[in-house]
Amino acid sequence: MPRFPIPIDRKSLKNRAFGEKLLGFSRETTYLWRCRSDSGKMASSGARNGLAKETISLDALRNVAVIIPAYNSERSIDRAVRSALDQPEVSEVFVVDDCSRDETVARALASDDGSNRLQVLENRVNTGPAGARNRAIAQSKADFVTPLDADDFFLPGRFGAMTDDGEWAFFADNIVFTRSDGALSFPTDLSDAGGAVTRQLTFDAFVKANMSQQGKHRTELGFLKPVMRRSALDAMDLRYDERMRLGEDFILYATGLARGGSFQLTSHCGYAAVERPNSLSGQHRTGDLAELVMAERTLLKELEARTPSAPPASIAVLRRHLVQNEGKHATRKFLDEKRERGILSAFGPLAGNPKMLLHVAAEIAHGKLGMSASPPREGLRLLFSPDQLESL
Repeated sequence: MPRFPIPIDRKSLKNRAFGEKLLGFSRETTYLWRCRSDSGKMASSGARNGLAKETISLDALRNVAVIIPAYNSERSIDRAVRSALDQPEVSEVFVVDDCSRDETVARALASDDGSNRLQVLENRVNTGPAGARNRAIAQSKADFVTPLDADDFFLPGRFGAMTDDGEWAFFADNIVFTRSDGALSFPTDLSDAGGAVTRQLTFDAFVKANMSQQGKHRTELGFLKPVMRRSALDAMDLRYDERMRLGEDFILYATGLARGGSFQLTSHCGYAAVERPNSLSGQHRTGDLAELVMAERTLLKELEARTPSAPPASIAVLRRHLVQNEGKHATRKFLDEKRERGILSAFGPLAGNPKMLLHVAAEIAHGKLGMSASPPREGLRLLFSPDQLESL
């Protein structure tokens, strides 16, 4: 396995219909040129003259397992399950109940369509979304797995817009967000008015898109819910980090990209996320931020250990992202300490770190001025636009 992603020119796949018309390749097969790996060896043993010709099949996606962690989700679990079972490409649906205190299990079982694809698993102890997803992945036999939050649902025909070239480890589509009291049905051409855009996502672009930058919109690609190839997850020794209850998706995707996984991203929208004021994703402890910081430090060490094969730019961008999360964690610790022991005690750990002190002061000032709060959003919004995808 290469230590870093092998660059593959996939511009011809950005719009398949355009490629067929202009370049003359068929829907079934196209030819890509695979470049050298970072070790200098050819990715294909039969390569000559620095390039290897490879046949890539564009097959329809099939045999997908949907994994749904659920906790006190009786109000929404039936919609989530039905939306998964309605997808013809889905062969398995797993609901993993994480010690709910309501009727989540009963509602999930009542949503079965009789196709023998639904399994409801009950955890004896609460493991969080990461542990619940890993349990479902272990139980599944499907070639592909994809997460679905219990509050959310798939739009009709979600997987029909995806193709399997036998290469990618992750394939994600756009997300439409709606409030819990907003619209729960959407136009079929939600993001495809000008034709869906698909591109290969790099490690650097993914991390940058999750960073706060003054004057720029943060795309938050950590929210993505991709289809993941099981064989790639196994080859990269990749599963969700069960210590985490915040940012476990970001760490999984970033680690997969860093270990050589190909990540396809399309502007086509097939996933609907329902925003609720009491959602678990908005209720995180200081310890959750600490685990995210620790996991990101571990990933940074993994990249640094590959020097010089790991691109310096990738290490630099991950460091910048880590600094932002360290600042958020320090701010939360400061506020906790101030509330419990007073302002002088809170300033103590920051006395020898002027940069972090300034960061905490800025974070608190932004919060006091309401600058960090997201303004109320009316109607539907997409995670990213085709133009934003093109600019990643």
